[in-house]
Amino acid sequence: MTDQRGGQGDGRWERIKHVFGAALERQPSDRAAFLDAACAGAPDLRREVDSLLAAHQASDSFLETPPADLAPPPAPIHAAFADGQTVGSYRVLRTLGRGGMATVYLAHDLRHRRSVALKVLHPELAHALGADRFLREIEVAANLSHPHILPLFDSGEVEGLLYYVMPYVEGESLRDRLQRETQLPVEDALQIAREVADALAYAHGQGVIHRDIKPENILLSGGHALVADFGIARVLGQAGSERLTATGMAVGTAAYMSPEQATGASQIDGRSDVYSLGCVVYEMLVGATPFVGPSAQALLAQHVLDPVPPLRTRRAAVTSGVERAVLKALAKAPADRFATPSRFSEALAAGDTLELPAAKRRISRPGLIAAGATLVLLLGAVAAVLSRQHAPTRALDANVVAVAPFRVTSADPSLGYLREGMVDLLAAKLTGQGGPRAADPRSVLSAEQVRAQLAQLLEEPPR
Repeated sequence: MTDQRGGQGDGRWERIKHVFGAALERQPSDRAAFLDAACAGAPDLRREVDSLLAAHQASDSFLETPPADLAPPPAPIHAAFADGQTVGSYRVLRTLGRGGMATVYLAHDLRHRRSVALKVLHPELAHALGADRFLREIEVAANLSHPHILPLFDSGEVEGLLYYVMPYVEGESLRDRLQRETQLPVEDALQIAREVADALAYAHGQGVIHRDIKPENILLSGGHALVADFGIARVLGQAGSERLTATGMAVGTAAYMSPEQATGASQIDGRSDVYSLGCVVYEMLVGATPFVGPSAQALLAQHVLDPVPPLRTRRAAVTSGVERAVLKALAKAPADRFATPSRFSEALAAGDTLELPAAKRRISRPGLIAAGATLVLLLGAVAAVLSRQHAPTRALDANVVAVAPFRVTSADPSLGYLREGMVDLLAAKLTGQGGPRAADPRSVLSAEQVRAQLAQLLEEPPR
């Protein structure tokens, strides 16, 4: 029997997790001997643990660095980008922020008279990539044209520093919104997911894998999502992990990394972006990423080894169909995920419309009118039968009908009032002026035969 951990049984993954954790507790010089004994006769186990340890060691130089050290206060990294300086046709206005790979400046495009974001790679990263490679690979990203991809205007080199230019977007990032709201309305989350998936599907078709999908790289403007940083994604993807490891940097963010990224796999395809988008969708719906740990190493290990916590236990408004789609996107093995972002998006849409939870089920107004009319006609016949049984000597009034209680099948307790509330509503409307008149609802409610006939009538759910 398989599970979402890459088609492996629970016991095997538990063993990998145990051996990996035990190896981390030992000094690096003692690990080889420990693994020789712990993995004796199990080469597959040794290979899995070695892969995790290699990823742990490669990331150790930067992943344990406190967040404050990874994002120092915004400051120019070179005099060429000081406020007021001109770089090419761009005048630097101020520093917007600094991340692990680049510093972002607000600049004015002198040629086109518009505000732009000028992103300058840190010197050590620029040196590792090389100017020729950077300018060649970023040219491919510059040709991406999609309504949900933040375009790349320009790129260049000045005094050994590499930069590229994007539009300056008025609005906020998805991270900003999540910090403000924690959980997004399901409809908003699925719209953002759909637009990001559309952008990824297009980019994948052009041979560009993003590798760092996260809320910070999803901008929200004019009610729509824009995916940023495809330019650096293309460059880093072609540079190779060896060059980046030498700089103490890694492509991706631990909380959103796919298992294959976490283990340093040499071949990464679009399904890695599907996994990262699954993490983002999970966070939009639940209010937290699938895995939370004390360190980046712990997060990477959880991506590789641990099952994803169910969404519906943390937010009941999420349908089971949406939950299944997200969990499939977060499968450990790429082969068990959606093959493309588009299929993930389609599954989310289908899961939201085909399997509505009880709290979302509502009877439409036309449906209520049709059901009420049918009940009035049928219950009129029932009332006629009862009149014959209990008052055979009394003349039958063909205009009197009985309105019986509705059967409310929803689990939502707030809809319980419809059972008798609809009876009162229909009875109040049937006044006998120009049409049938409703019998006293209290008398009808006390008739066991009417209730039995209604139960049989309402066994088939309304369409």
